[in-house]
Amino acid sequence: MTQSRDLGRVAVLMGGWSAERAVSLNSGAAVCEALVEQGVDVVGIDLHREEAADLGRLLREKHIERVFVALHGRGGEDGQIQALLDLLAVPYTGSGMAASAVGMDKVLCKRIWQSAGLATPAFQVVTGHVAARQAADALGWPVIIKPTADGSSVGVSKVDGPEQVDAAFEQAVVHGDVMVEQFIAGGEYTVAVLGDRTLPAIHIEASAEHAFYDYQAKYEAEDTGYRIPCGLDGDEQAALATAARQAFDLIGASGWGRVDFMRDQAGRHWLIEVNTVPGMTSHSLVPMAARAAGIDFPALCRAILEQTLEAAAARAGTGGKRADGAH
Repeated sequence: MTQSRDLGRVAVLMGGWSAERAVSLNSGAAVCEALVEQGVDVVGIDLHREEAADLGRLLREKHIERVFVALHGRGGEDGQIQALLDLLAVPYTGSGMAASAVGMDKVLCKRIWQSAGLATPAFQVVTGHVAARQAADALGWPVIIKPTADGSSVGVSKVDGPEQVDAAFEQAVVHGDVMVEQFIAGGEYTVAVLGDRTLPAIHIEASAEHAFYDYQAKYEAEDTGYRIPCGLDGDEQAALATAARQAFDLIGASGWGRVDFMRDQAGRHWLIEVNTVPGMTSHSLVPMAARAAGIDFPALCRAILEQTLEAAAARAGTGGKRADGAH
């Protein structure tokens, strides 16, 4: 194992200014505690928008040598902070600028998957209530109405009929552009990626109080079920892992992340989204999958951080390019 001194002083960037700020603060605090347990010299930074513009000075003042990105949503997971860190030549965890931007853009992500023949629910981007109702009519009820960016199911609604469209659209549009997506009835599954490994799949079972795995089911409910082993047979688990790896690699993602699926009644798996900076809280799925693979939370955080050593070496050997093509 790489010794702590090789990692130098590490900043865990958390908080940010997205709708997922509260989740990010919880993730960052958990990562800091875990890395301290691993003997790493850690500084937690609650990053605000105005501070990001002067990030280089902030990192220099704190003598930071590498960064663990625990920022979720816009500003932290969409390539913005990655672009700044690339310019500063500071190694950081996770995907580079380009892959982060694609992963956050659900429309672009789905189009890339569709072009490669991977199954993802049909969708339309809409600009108003009327267009949303027309899209739902075309796709077939029920539908999902959600922002084209952001994560943690922020602004996402399952819509069963026309009378629910206006409220769902208004809930989504405050977070930016809106899409209407075909609803896939069935089970929800997720596969975590850690380096060149895929971790055991998790079957997520939201309680009857939740129409789907929404924000409350993810972060607040105590009755959400997580099945590991996921209940699929060996061949189907292998197919799910392969699809997750394909989806992850197609957008140029690297390091670590999580890919979410719906499995319909016929047993077909549909790609929903990729998370390039997944949650790292007590309710989070990547730590859960890692535990099932024999990796405790501190070791998981350490393993993610140690990926920056390889990424920095790769960048130095390719003229400043990250593995996903970002500069």
